[in-house]
Amino acid sequence: MLKLYSTIIVLLLCQLGLTQADSSHIRNHKLSIHGQITIIPQYHFKFNAAYSGDNSLQTSEPTRTSFSTTLFLKYKPLKYSYIVFNPEAAGGKGLSKTLGIAGFSNGEVYRVGDPTPKPFIGRLYWEQRIPLSSEMEKVEDDINQIAESTNKDYISILAGKFSLTDFFDDSQISHDPRTQFFNWALMGNGGWDYPANTRGYTMGTVVQALYKNWAVRTAFTTVPKEANGPDLEFKWGKAMGFVFEIERNHLFQKSATHYSTIHVGYFINYARMGNYQLSINDAISTFPGIPDITNTRMYGRTKWGFYGNIDQDLGNIHLFAKASINDGKNESWAFTEIDKSVTTGIQFDGVLWKRLQDKFAFAYINNNLSATHKQYLEKGGYGFLIGDGKLNYGAEQIIEVYYALHVTKQIFISPDYQFVINPAYNKDRGPVHIIGLRLHTDF
Repeated sequence: MLKLYSTIIVLLLCQLGLTQADSSHIRNHKLSIHGQITIIPQYHFKFNAAYSGDNSLQTSEPTRTSFSTTLFLKYKPLKYSYIVFNPEAAGGKGLSKTLGIAGFSNGEVYRVGDPTPKPFIGRLYWEQRIPLSSEMEKVEDDINQIAESTNKDYISILAGKFSLTDFFDDSQISHDPRTQFFNWALMGNGGWDYPANTRGYTMGTVVQALYKNWAVRTAFTTVPKEANGPDLEFKWGKAMGFVFEIERNHLFQKSATHYSTIHVGYFINYARMGNYQLSINDAISTFPGIPDITNTRMYGRTKWGFYGNIDQDLGNIHLFAKASINDGKNESWAFTEIDKSVTTGIQFDGVLWKRLQDKFAFAYINNNLSATHKQYLEKGGYGFLIGDGKLNYGAEQIIEVYYALHVTKQIFISPDYQFVINPAYNKDRGPVHIIGLRLHTDF
């Protein structure tokens, strides 16, 4: 496995040299090329558990490592048209096969469908823009972003394959496990069971309107055929995802570096979900009386809810807070088993201690379940991510701290620590101490 990792890294570094050698040519034209490599080994110390089930975090295990690499290509064939193509490869393993914690400790293993690194298409979509004003702004060359002078206000219509979190529930502080917090519940709002396959991508259409300091966006997408499954489907009113969001940026602005950004969203997913209460009722008359959510699956069931987040920029100090909730009646289907989540945190820029590119950040997570979801697990039921065979319920609480150390222009090393109280909402297990180290390079 390590030999394969090394080979892929060498190939990408060769690509880096070719790309940078011709970067001046690319930046003056219609193409943007970037790439990234992220490797995250994690280890948890042995912890006490009164019992364990099929989906429990193991009390003791060796270090587990995830790996991902991406090539980011964006091309502008016409004045207001863009094509985005992101081939990826991902592999490795998460702790305990990525089971046993609702707010899982490594967001990168969401891209891992198989321990052996395999290539796949992450994003492939067409975007068409319609200008809403003649006001222009300069855009720098970046990941999936072409250096150009473009209309500041526009309508965007795009279709293809993407991650919903590319456009919705954004945060400049807590959004990307490759460069920010590791934890799933800090990638986005945990209560939004956002439609995605095993690797975190979906297919569909996104429509956005950006005007002045406002943005309104909506999307219709496919959903997995099975809970957390690799295959996607779309059946109107039976198997589909919908999300609507309003964003307000540069709110309460006092200067160029002191302002707030707010996102508020509504979502509803339709899928062949099981129902927690029906599963509990069915188990009463059967032996051994353990509910099974898969026995009650039916097309057209829904999961709906709301999310919101706020970023507060204070120069070299950045704060965030997020909250989300879903109805919690039907089966968790795509992202993770969280029905209610509140998170908050702070990031300090390294300029404060004369390390210009470094950053230090701290976050707190509080995850909870609906009443019927809780009862389902108490009676021995299993979801696709958690289930200890029984449950002494308590809110799952997580503290995460990381430091991003800027080694060279393109390489960051980030030691990370997470403290998990009541993993998978179970007071009879843990607490768990998790340490990790992220190697990230981009070009």
